[in-house]
Amino acid sequence: MSTGGVDVYSVVGDRSGVESACSLPRMSIGSIDNNRGCLYCDAPQARIAPMALTERDIRIIEFERTWWSEPGPKESIIRERFELSTTRYYELLSDIVDSDEAYRFDPLVIRRLRKLRARRRRARFENQQQPTTR
Repeated sequence: MSTGGVDVYSVVGDRSGVESACSLPRMSIGSIDNNRGCLYCDAPQARIAPMALTERDIRIIEFERTWWSEPGPKESIIRERFELSTTRYYELLSDIVDSDEAYRFDPLVIRRLRKLRARRRRARFENQQQPTTR
């Protein structure tokens, strides 16, 4: 690097024997910028291969597609079908809704869930902004 950056490996330490254990070529993945005082990445961003949806993720998406046609309250069906608390279910659902793989699997359901989440967040934020008068 000619920009005054320091090779990350020289900061981390000795790399002897790494090439034999790893087939990756030596390349700078970041530099220390003395002006910013932090480590930043100046190399093209490496993309991690997306994780495939698990069977449970697919079942959750399919359940969200048709849960209102099931008899009984949604919370009890979640406990029966997935053996999860409703809190854990909604944590998993939030992660699923954020994933591109889920969007590719069922774009209509994921788009609907994203819009619903955005609407609820917006309503919660607007309620926080309004002063309470009594």
